[in-house]
Amino acid sequence: MTRHFLSLLDFTEAEHRRILQRAEVLRQGYAQGERPQTLQHRVLAMIFEKASTRTRLSFEAGMAQLGGTAIFLSPRDTQLGRGEPVEDSARVISRMVDAVMIRAKDHEMVERFAAYSRVPVINALTDLNHPCQLLADIFTYEQHRGSIRGKKVAWIGDGFNMCHSYINAAQVFDFELRIATPKGYEPDPAIVAAAGARVHLVESAAAAAQGADLLVTDVWASMGQEEERERRLKDFADYRIDAALMARAAPDALFMHCLPAYRGEEVTAEVLDGAQSVVWDEAEARLHTQKALLEFLILGDVPG
Repeated sequence: MTRHFLSLLDFTEAEHRRILQRAEVLRQGYAQGERPQTLQHRVLAMIFEKASTRTRLSFEAGMAQLGGTAIFLSPRDTQLGRGEPVEDSARVISRMVDAVMIRAKDHEMVERFAAYSRVPVINALTDLNHPCQLLADIFTYEQHRGSIRGKKVAWIGDGFNMCHSYINAAQVFDFELRIATPKGYEPDPAIVAAAGARVHLVESAAAAAQGADLLVTDVWASMGQEEERERRLKDFADYRIDAALMARAAPDALFMHCLPAYRGEEVTAEVLDGAQSVVWDEAEARLHTQKALLEFLILGDVPG
């Protein structure tokens, strides 16, 4: 049966652990100049409905480093952009490649594509979640601080796709997640309820940060929300991560942001560029974790 990666919940914790362990092997090898050709002659189709820097680079470079090829497809390059049904595109594209990565506006589009695809489909960000980023975030935290199990994580900002994936991650990796959002920007109640006692919605950024081992945020206006920017700047004014908020966290707390970041808005330059920030390691981790993910899906597991 073809497996897809549309959500962190598509894999068991044990499967995630194999992927993360393989990512560490690949990271170490990459630093030493190794380029294992595990995906030689394999082809990844990359469909982008939204702009990208880190996602495109990490998938395209990752396939090249593993001996494969990646093909970039934007809406203006394909019949999808001219109204071809998603189901028909999925039937055609999946007969010609070994995996498909999609960055879409609507999560339903990725689900429909996967339902008609012969090959694995990877969610590279939708309006619902961003599971590839969470693989990188968990990997980065554990590189620096060991297992995330039982730790306290603070999500401060919009209860949007990244927040949803952190809720999923709390389920899979068994950590406590505190979420602080302005009223009207809370995460999907059904996603919160499914996580049970691991997830708590708190009243303020200060309450979320208190004693936390990891503080995470994202831009206040995501792609497609730019017209709401001025209103969001006002609504989120009390949810900026600054040095005072970091001081409420555990002494060895880390700061993460999936980038791009807007210094002075959701995070101050002092925090983003400070000693507790691991955002550059986090960005590089996309490369290694996604290479391991591609191996897992295309080869049926990670190499031994």
